[in-house]
Amino acid sequence: MTEPRARAARHKGQLNFESELRALLYAFGDDQDPLPETIRVLDEIVTDFIIETCHQAARSASYSRRQKIKVDDFKFAIRNDEALLGRVQDLLGMDKELKEAKKLFDVEEGRAGLERGKIEKEAKEGKGRGKRKAAKEVQMDEDDEEQ
Repeated sequence: MTEPRARAARHKGQLNFESELRALLYAFGDDQDPLPETIRVLDEIVTDFIIETCHQAARSASYSRRQKIKVDDFKFAIRNDEALLGRVQDLLGMDKELKEAKKLFDVEEGRAGLERGKIEKEAKEGKGRGKRKAAKEVQMDEDDEEQ
Protein backbone atom coordinates (compact mmCIF):
# COMPACT_ATOMS: atom_id res chain seq x y z
CA MET A 1 0.00 0.00 0.00
CA THR A 2 1.13 3.55 -0.46
CA GLU A 3 2.10 5.75 2.42
CA PRO A 4 -0.79 6.32 4.82
CA ARG A 5 -2.65 9.59 4.70
CA ALA A 6 -2.85 11.74 7.79
CA ARG A 7 -6.12 11.33 9.62
CA ALA A 8 -8.31 14.38 9.71
CA ALA A 9 -8.00 16.20 13.04
CA ARG A 10 -11.69 15.85 13.83
CA HIS A 11 -11.49 12.03 13.62
CA LYS A 12 -8.19 11.66 15.45
CA GLY A 13 -9.39 10.15 18.74
CA GLN A 14 -12.63 8.65 17.46
CA LEU A 15 -13.01 4.88 17.38
CA ASN A 16 -15.11 3.68 14.46
CA PHE A 17 -15.08 -0.09 14.94
CA GLU A 18 -14.61 -0.56 18.68
CA SER A 19 -17.37 -3.11 19.33
CA GLU A 20 -16.59 -5.11 16.18
CA LEU A 21 -12.88 -5.24 16.99
CA ARG A 22 -13.59 -6.33 20.59
CA ALA A 23 -15.74 -9.19 19.29
CA LEU A 24 -13.16 -10.12 16.66
CA LEU A 25 -10.32 -10.19 19.19
CA TYR A 26 -12.38 -12.28 21.60
CA ALA A 27 -13.27 -14.71 18.79
CA PHE A 28 -9.57 -15.13 18.03
CA GLY A 29 -8.72 -15.94 21.64
CA ASP A 30 -7.96 -12.60 23.25
CA ASP A 31 -9.33 -11.53 26.61
CA GLN A 32 -12.99 -10.55 26.74
CA ASP A 33 -11.93 -7.03 27.68
CA PRO A 34 -8.86 -6.27 25.51
CA LEU A 35 -6.48 -3.40 26.17
CA PRO A 36 -7.69 0.01 24.96
CA GLU A 37 -4.38 0.55 23.15
CA THR A 38 -4.93 -2.63 21.15
CA ILE A 39 -8.39 -1.51 20.10
CA ARG A 40 -7.12 1.97 19.23
CA VAL A 41 -4.24 0.68 17.08
CA LEU A 42 -6.39 -1.88 15.26
CA ASP A 43 -9.08 0.76 14.68
CA GLU A 44 -6.49 3.08 13.11
CA ILE A 45 -5.20 0.28 10.89
CA VAL A 46 -8.70 -0.69 9.71
CA THR A 47 -9.75 2.93 9.18
CA ASP A 48 -6.57 3.73 7.23
CA PHE A 49 -7.07 0.62 5.08
CA ILE A 50 -10.65 1.64 4.25
CA ILE A 51 -9.62 5.22 3.47
CA GLU A 52 -6.73 4.11 1.24
CA THR A 53 -8.92 1.60 -0.59
CA CYS A 54 -11.56 4.27 -1.19
CA HIS A 55 -8.93 6.69 -2.50
CA GLN A 56 -7.59 4.04 -4.87
CA ALA A 57 -11.12 3.29 -6.09
CA ALA A 58 -11.77 7.02 -6.59
CA ARG A 59 -8.54 7.30 -8.56
CA SER A 60 -9.63 4.38 -10.73
CA ALA A 61 -12.99 6.05 -11.37
CA SER A 62 -11.33 9.35 -12.26
CA TYR A 63 -9.07 7.57 -14.77
CA SER A 64 -12.25 6.22 -16.34
CA ARG A 65 -13.64 9.78 -16.41
CA ARG A 66 -16.46 9.02 -14.00
CA GLN A 67 -17.62 11.05 -11.03
CA LYS A 68 -19.16 8.11 -9.19
CA ILE A 69 -17.27 5.13 -7.81
CA LYS A 70 -18.53 1.71 -8.89
CA VAL A 71 -17.99 -1.75 -7.45
CA ASP A 72 -15.56 -2.52 -10.27
CA ASP A 73 -13.37 0.36 -9.08
CA PHE A 74 -13.06 -1.30 -5.68
CA LYS A 75 -12.30 -4.64 -7.34
CA PHE A 76 -9.57 -2.90 -9.34
CA ALA A 77 -8.18 -1.28 -6.18
CA ILE A 78 -7.82 -4.64 -4.39
CA ARG A 79 -6.79 -6.67 -7.43
CA ASN A 80 -3.33 -7.44 -5.98
CA ASP A 81 -4.73 -9.10 -2.84
CA GLU A 82 -6.12 -12.38 -4.19
CA ALA A 83 -7.64 -13.54 -0.89
CA LEU A 84 -9.48 -10.25 -0.34
CA LEU A 85 -10.64 -10.07 -3.95
CA GLY A 86 -11.93 -13.65 -3.78
CA ARG A 87 -13.83 -12.94 -0.58
CA VAL A 88 -15.35 -9.78 -2.06
CA GLN A 89 -16.44 -11.69 -5.16
CA ASP A 90 -17.99 -14.42 -2.99
CA LEU A 91 -19.91 -11.86 -0.95
CA LEU A 92 -21.11 -10.04 -4.08
CA GLY A 93 -22.26 -13.37 -5.55
CA MET A 94 -24.17 -14.23 -2.38
CA ASP A 95 -25.74 -10.76 -2.38
CA LYS A 96 -26.89 -11.28 -5.97
CA GLU A 97 -28.36 -14.70 -5.11
CA LEU A 98 -30.23 -13.25 -2.14
CA LYS A 99 -31.69 -10.46 -4.25
CA GLU A 100 -32.85 -12.95 -6.90
CA ALA A 101 -34.38 -15.22 -4.25
CA LYS A 102 -36.22 -12.27 -2.68
CA LYS A 103 -37.46 -11.23 -6.10
CA LEU A 104 -38.78 -14.74 -6.82
CA PHE A 105 -40.43 -14.92 -3.43
CA ASP A 106 -42.05 -11.52 -3.91
CA VAL A 107 -43.26 -12.42 -7.41
CA GLU A 108 -44.79 -15.76 -6.39
CA GLU A 109 -46.52 -14.50 -3.27
CA GLY A 110 -46.85 -10.90 -4.28
CA ARG A 111 -49.34 -11.13 -7.13
CA ALA A 112 -52.16 -12.58 -5.06
CA GLY A 113 -51.30 -10.26 -2.19
CA LEU A 114 -51.16 -7.22 -4.45
CA GLU A 115 -54.55 -7.97 -5.96
CA ARG A 116 -56.08 -8.56 -2.53
CA GLY A 117 -54.41 -5.42 -1.17
CA LYS A 118 -55.72 -3.35 -4.05
CA ILE A 119 -59.31 -4.50 -3.40
CA GLU A 120 -58.94 -3.83 0.33
CA LYS A 121 -57.51 -0.38 -0.34
CA GLU A 122 -60.35 0.47 -2.70
CA ALA A 123 -62.86 -0.75 -0.12
CA LYS A 124 -61.35 1.45 2.58
CA GLU A 125 -61.23 4.50 0.32
CA GLY A 126 -64.74 3.92 -1.00
CA LYS A 127 -63.53 3.66 -4.58
CA GLY A 128 -64.54 1.19 -7.20
CA ARG A 129 -67.33 -1.30 -6.56
CA GLY A 130 -68.61 0.06 -3.28
CA LYS A 131 -67.45 -0.69 0.21
CA ARG A 132 -69.79 -3.57 1.01
CA LYS A 133 -69.27 -5.43 -2.25
CA ALA A 134 -65.46 -5.06 -2.13
CA ALA A 135 -65.33 -6.08 1.53
CA LYS A 136 -67.52 -9.09 0.76
CA GLU A 137 -65.12 -10.12 -2.07
CA VAL A 138 -62.15 -9.83 0.25
CA GLN A 139 -63.93 -11.97 2.84
CA MET A 140 -64.81 -14.59 0.21
CA ASP A 141 -61.19 -14.67 -1.03
CA GLU A 142 -59.92 -15.21 2.52
CA ASP A 143 -62.48 -17.99 3.08
CA ASP A 144 -61.37 -19.68 -0.17
CA GLU A 145 -57.74 -19.56 0.93
CA GLU A 146 -58.54 -21.15 4.27
CA GLN A 147 -60.23 -24.14 2.58
